[in-house]
Amino acid sequence: MSEDESKSSFKSQKTSFLPRSIGRTLKKLKRDLDPDAESRLIEEFRMSRYLTVTSIRYLLILILVPLFVNQLSKNFLFEPLIKNFWTDKTSVFLNFSQEERALAEFKIFEKRVAFDTLLKKAPVLSPVAMDKKLKDKAIQIAHHYKIESNEAVKNIFADIFSVFTFTFIVATGKKQTATLMSFIDELIYGLSDSAKAFLIILFTDTFVGFHSSHGWEVIIDNTLRHFGLPENRDFTNLFISTFPVILDTIFKYWIFRYLNRISPSAVATYRDMNE
Repeated sequence: MSEDESKSSFKSQKTSFLPRSIGRTLKKLKRDLDPDAESRLIEEFRMSRYLTVTSIRYLLILILVPLFVNQLSKNFLFEPLIKNFWTDKTSVFLNFSQEERALAEFKIFEKRVAFDTLLKKAPVLSPVAMDKKLKDKAIQIAHHYKIESNEAVKNIFADIFSVFTFTFIVATGKKQTATLMSFIDELIYGLSDSAKAFLIILFTDTFVGFHSSHGWEVIIDNTLRHFGLPENRDFTNLFISTFPVILDTIFKYWIFRYLNRISPSAVATYRDMNE
């Protein structure tokens, strides 16, 4: 360290003649007695309102525009293509999971018909009538899963369009993105300590808590069905056993690295509430 740097460091560490609290009070009085204080306050309020309105508008654009592109492309672009080039040239099922679910549904229907007949809730059917009833049910199930398969194919391409749209909006709106991130940071860090601790506990218990595995299982299964992918128990169990742990590690690092420095009282409140 040079001599000039040592002197400047020493000067910054010297204790002032007046306590800092008195200095801050004098600065506040000076600011309040300033003739331009009111106009400056109004300008700050206008700027804050502008940033809020801009952030909310941009957030709505980020959410609504990709959803609109998704529905528009799915219904008016991919649906006609699938009807003309996919529906009549492919099988009913995209994967074995759909076939297993369809078979289980058909078996349940068959057993229910037999059960209702034994309980005399339905008339006894002849073999021909029974075969016709089962055939109609099989056709109904096949039609249902054919629609599900077509929807899965449309979802894949429509979601790709949505991702491209979202990426394009973010790439062309860097200034708006920075404003939105600043607004979110100010909104989060501006909360009270108890509110921060409450949100932290709510987030951790929901995504990395003891009962979070059931929620992750539902999310994974619905996501796989959304894209027409086969349901894999090994993949689901592996994801549940690793991803929440990684998420919990990242979250604890964020608390230690950032929140503990910016708002140590919120961290202390979180620890007290979590005990």
